[in-house]
Amino acid sequence: MPSSSTLASSTVDIAVVGGGLSGLVLARTLQEHGVASTVYELDATADARRQGGLLDLHVESGQAALRTAGLYERFRRLTRPQAEAMRVMDKAGTVFIDQAADDGSGEGGRPEIDRTELRALLLDSLHPGRVVWDHKLSRARRLDDGRFELVFADGSRRTADLLIGADGAWSRVRPLVSDASPEYAGISYVDFRVTDAPAKVPASAALVGTGSLFALSDNKNIGGHGGRDLHLGAMLRTPEDWIETRGVDWSDVAAVRACLLAEFADWTPALTDLIRHCDDEITARRVHALPIGHAWPRVPGVTLVGDAAHLMSPFAGEGANAAMYDARELALALIEHGADVESALHQYETAMFPRATDAARKSARGLDLCFADDSPRGLVEFFDRMSAHAAPSH
Repeated sequence: MPSSSTLASSTVDIAVVGGGLSGLVLARTLQEHGVASTVYELDATADARRQGGLLDLHVESGQAALRTAGLYERFRRLTRPQAEAMRVMDKAGTVFIDQAADDGSGEGGRPEIDRTELRALLLDSLHPGRVVWDHKLSRARRLDDGRFELVFADGSRRTADLLIGADGAWSRVRPLVSDASPEYAGISYVDFRVTDAPAKVPASAALVGTGSLFALSDNKNIGGHGGRDLHLGAMLRTPEDWIETRGVDWSDVAAVRACLLAEFADWTPALTDLIRHCDDEITARRVHALPIGHAWPRVPGVTLVGDAAHLMSPFAGEGANAAMYDARELALALIEHGADVESALHQYETAMFPRATDAARKSARGLDLCFADDSPRGLVEFFDRMSAHAAPSH
C-alpha cells in the first residue's frame, strides 16, 4: 500500500472548498503529514463575520479530530469548563434539570469552546497561503481530462485533481455527486445576544446560568449558551414561510422584539426579559436538513465533508463534531492510500454514510424532543434515561 509520502511527493492538486471547521481540520491534518492542499473560502478575511456561539466537542469525534491534527493541548487551553453546565426548564422558569459543570480537570466530558476561537486556532496552525480568501465558488465542473474547474464569483478560475466540498448547507460542490437539497426542518429561529447579561438582566442571567439553556414549552424554545455574554435563539415550530408572512420588518429591531414578545407572551418575564434587553443585532433564520441517509454513488475525484454531506438540525450537538470527524477520517484515508485517491475516497465514504445517518437520526429525534406540545417532558425523560444508563451498578 502506498505510504503518505507517496501522496506528499505526488503532483495531486487538492482543492478544499470552504474554510469552516471541516475544511480547516482536513487541511491541517494533511499538512501534518506533509500533504499540501488549498482551501478556498468565500469570506474576505478571517474576521469578516461572526462565527457563532459555543460548541461542545465530543471525545469520540471533535476531540479525536483535534488530537489527530496535533492541536488538542492548544484546544484545551481555550475551553470554558463552566459552559459545560446545562439547565432544562419550562416557560414558567421551573427547572427540571440542573447539571453542574465539570471542574475542567479531566480529559473527558464535552468541553465548550467559542467557535470563533476554534476557527482561529485552526487557521493559525496552517502554513501561510494555505487559505485563499475572498473566493466564493459559483460553480464547479469536470473537465474532459477528469480534473475539475472551479469558477469563482470574481470570474477567476482554478483547477484541481481532487475536489473536496466543505462548503456547507448550500454546497456548490454537492451537485457533482448528488441531486439532494436541504429541506425545511419545521423550525424558524431568531438569533440574538445579550452582552454583559449579569449587569443588564441579573435575574435572567442567574436563571440561564453559565452553560446550555433549554427553555421549552408549547413547541417553542428559548435556548442557547449562558455566561456573561449570552448567545441565544427564540425558536418556534412554524410553516416554512413564517418569516415572510409574519408581517415583520426583520430589519426593525423594535418590531422584531415586539413580535417575539407576542409569540412568548405567557412566558415568565425572567425569560422574556432576555428578548426585551437583547443587543440590536437580531437575525431570523430557518433550520434545514438534508434527507436522513443522504448518500451518493462513488464519483471519481470528488467528495463532501460536514454540512455539505449531511446537514442536520442542531438539536443533538452533532453537526460540528461530525464535520470535524469527517475531515479527520478523509485525511487519514488519503494519507493511508497515498496516490490511490479513489481507494481513499471509497474507504472514507463507506464509513461516513452510516455514521452520518446515525448522527442525523439523533438530531431529528432531538428536534422532536425539544419541540412538542408537552415539552420539556420528552427531553427530561431522555436525559433521565441517559443518567440511569450511565450510573454505576451496585
